[in-house]
Parts: sequence; structure tokens; C-alpha cells
Amino acid sequence: MKAVAITSFGGVEGLEIREVADAPRATVDRVRVRVRAAGLNRADILQRLGRYPAPPGYPQDIPGIEFAGEVEEVGDEVRRWKAGDRVFGIIGGGGQAQYVTVHESSLAPIPLSLDWAEAAAVPEVFMTAHDALFTQCRLQMGERVLIHAAGSGVGTAAIQLVRAAGAIAYGTSRTADKLEKAKEFGLTESVVATDPMSFAQAIKVWTNDSGVDVVLDLVGAAYLKGNLEALATRGRLIFVGTTSGSKAEIDYSITMSKRLRIMGTSLRTRSLEEKATATRLFTQHVVPLLASGAVRPVIDKVFPMADVRAAHLRIESNESFGKVVVMIE
Repeated sequence: MKAVAITSFGGVEGLEIREVADAPRATVDRVRVRVRAAGLNRADILQRLGRYPAPPGYPQDIPGIEFAGEVEEVGDEVRRWKAGDRVFGIIGGGGQAQYVTVHESSLAPIPLSLDWAEAAAVPEVFMTAHDALFTQCRLQMGERVLIHAAGSGVGTAAIQLVRAAGAIAYGTSRTADKLEKAKEFGLTESVVATDPMSFAQAIKVWTNDSGVDVVLDLVGAAYLKGNLEALATRGRLIFVGTTSGSKAEIDYSITMSKRLRIMGTSLRTRSLEEKATATRLFTQHVVPLLASGAVRPVIDKVFPMADVRAAHLRIESNESFGKVVVMIE
């Protein structure tokens, strides 16, 4: 089969389209999927750079942590799926190939309203946002949420899920243009994060000094002090990304006085059972919203597999708004 292959770590010149070993046949509880499109993520950039290896059991030289396609073959014990079903899901690696073989619990049904590119733009960002906000932080109706990197894939998904839950979304970005675009998806107030404390001051104004109940942080270390300042008493801070670094000093006194909860999350490194739970909850709570149009994937640009280098450069430019998708011809 053909796949995007990392032939050397570093720049995009290390990416090639190559013939690789075929995905295994579907046996027992496994499902073989013909991939039609795959979302491109920061994790793929880091894997190409040699900084984020795939978990054990997944190919180290084929990126891709989410995919959309149709079931080609099912194992004897599979009961949920049949050949021809349109499915999407997350995977530890290898998603940017013509075929993947996964456990049946790793898949969710694609709503009829979504085409392949739209479907491929969904699993990683919506599952990450849903898991972080509702499973980990237990977001409730009427609560306030601060979403960093509001124009990113996870950011735009989170904004929509917060709105659908009857909560209030505030956002930050390094560019005003992205914040203006994000208003369409339910962003209530926003601020250009010119320095790590600018958003903390804005939150005080927007909430009359009450603070926000949840901070969804896709930026990392540089924002830690501002996050703690912005949180309300008994607020929850969840780390999802580390683009500004992964090490920072923490003020224990503010954490203790506000009785804050600080968490981290990553879907890629979870066990099969944990991923199955996240997929099941995503299927129950998010897929119906996608089917009804209450939430929708936000696509920045779609590239053919042959132009995967350009797709990587698009993400690295930091100019993208929403998801970059690679079509697997």
C-alpha cells in the first residue's frame, strides 16, 4: 500500500510517498479500513522532527493519528461494523496510509452529512476537546471556559462544544484575525495574547473579578501564571499542548488558596481500553451534534497526499485556522 513515510528526521524533505508493507488482515475483533482522508496534527510535525515517537506497536515512520474511511474487512468476532460502513477514529500512528487495521472499539460512525475531508477533520480535535472539557473537567451548563489557541483545530472544536453545552467560551490567540473568525463558532469574548498576563487581566474585566471555571490550555508553560490568575475558586486547568514549552514555575499559594485542580491529558498514549471509552463517549455525545449540524468541523485547507510537504509547511506557518487535511488517494 502507499503511505506518507518519514525517511529522515528534520525538515519536510524527509517526507515521501512510498510503497510500504500492507496493513494486516482483519481477524478476531479487528477491522481493516480503507482510509480516504487523514487529519494532519502538531503530533505529526513533532514525529517528523524526531521529537514525538509513536507508541509501541505503531509504525515509527508513518505519521497520522486520525483517519476517515470505509470498512473493507471485519474479523469473525466483530459485531459493530460491516464492509462498506463509513467510519472515523484515532490511532497511535500510521493513519496516513491507504489502509489501517484497528480494534472495533476504536471506530465511530461518520454522519451522512460529512464528506471524507470533513470527517477526517473531526476525530482528534473533537475527541480531545470533549474528553478534556467534559470527562476530565466535568464542565457544567453556565460555566465559563477560557480556550487558548482558539483558532486551532482543538480550539474551534472546543468553542462549539462549550456553546452546545450552554457554557460560555472566552478565547485567546496571537492574531486578531483568528479571533474574529472564531466568533462565528460561539466565542463570546477574546483577547490577543500579547503577553502571558494580558488574558488574565481581560478575564477579570469580563467576569467582574470572578474568574473562569475551566482553562483549556493548548499553549503550555508561558501561560501558566496567567492561567492561575484567571481561574475562579475551585477552577480546573487542563494541559493539552506545549507549544510554548513544558516547564514552568508554579505558585503553590494561589493554587492552594483557590483550591484549584490541575490536570494533563493525551489521547495518543492511552491504553486501548481508555481510548475505547473516549471513542464511546464521543459517539454518544458528539456524533449526534455533528449529524444535526449543531457543531461542525472547521477546515483550513485540504491537500492531496502527494503535497504532504506543503501541508506540513501550512501548519508550521501558524497561519492555519482550523484543520489541515490530507486526502489519501
